[in-house]
Amino acid sequence: MSSPRDVDVVVIGAGQAGLSAAYHLARQGFAPGRGSVVLDADAAPGGAWQHRWRSLTLATTHRVHELPGLPFTPASEDLPAADAVPAYFAEYERRFGLDVRRPVRVSAVRRTGDGRFLVEADVGTWRARGVVNATGTWTRPFVPRYPGQETFRGRQLHTVEYRGAAEFAGRAVVVVGGGASAVQLLGEIAPVARTTWVTRRPPVFREGPFGEEEGRAAVARVEAAVRAGRMPGSVVGVTGLVVTPWVRRALDDGVLTRLPVFDRITPDGVAWDDGRFVAADVILWATGFRAAVGHLAPLRLRTRDGVIPVEGTSAVGEPRLQLVGYGPSASTIGANRAGRTAAVTLRRLLADGGLARSA
Repeated sequence: MSSPRDVDVVVIGAGQAGLSAAYHLARQGFAPGRGSVVLDADAAPGGAWQHRWRSLTLATTHRVHELPGLPFTPASEDLPAADAVPAYFAEYERRFGLDVRRPVRVSAVRRTGDGRFLVEADVGTWRARGVVNATGTWTRPFVPRYPGQETFRGRQLHTVEYRGAAEFAGRAVVVVGGGASAVQLLGEIAPVARTTWVTRRPPVFREGPFGEEEGRAAVARVEAAVRAGRMPGSVVGVTGLVVTPWVRRALDDGVLTRLPVFDRITPDGVAWDDGRFVAADVILWATGFRAAVGHLAPLRLRTRDGVIPVEGTSAVGEPRLQLVGYGPSASTIGANRAGRTAAVTLRRLLADGGLARSA
């Protein structure tokens, strides 16, 4: 193997959080190149957005917040997010000269004997004084286990595999999950298929404005969970489901009438202990994701629940590791703020350690 390449800060991931961190690192003196480098597993810019289903348009997303320093001005809100956002990210990387290496798959982050990190990847190794982890969740879809799951004769798929409603035409589809993705996919699939919606808890729909005070309270709840090492869920899960015009239509049409989650899966559908049964050709798991942090395992920071406790963006016990797009910052606006916090924190920590900045 070639010798490790030395750099001040390695950013792992080039989605919203990673690009925000790289931008702010440059402004804190960690210039792209020797000062900071971004390692991205994808072959092209766009983060997880490039993998979203084609029917997800900018108008139907929760909102794509622009990155710092460059307005997001798409030609139309009807553009597929899988096209518009990657194009914006690509322009962002070019405009600010960010040093993004791709495709680079990071396999492990380890401590060295001289107080640095060794970032190991499929194409080489980097030695860094600080690491910003921005790997998101898209590569770790979560599917819960239920009795009889392996006996189901129909199709099971997760949100990451969804490509469009047409493939479900005329079929019976059970959608599992209480988040925004489940609601959106139900709205798309219901006109062409027989749908059943099941959730673990009754969904909470939110109408009217959602102010800063409510937003701060929601983020604070997620922050408290992550700081304590508990599984945080998501900010969206805390805030409730926004009633947009198309959600209102779905509610009025009865598409969003939910059942409590089933007790078991049968070869032909799903069943409850009270005798209820729903036949199904397809089970669509809109059951969320887990943080993609397996490469950080050598640092031994995770709790028994698999969570890395964080204070702000700093890993508890290893502040030179910054986690952005994680826990309370797992949203486009939260990722922007976390990127700046991580950059400012690393500048202070590395300077306090007697290590001069790159520029």
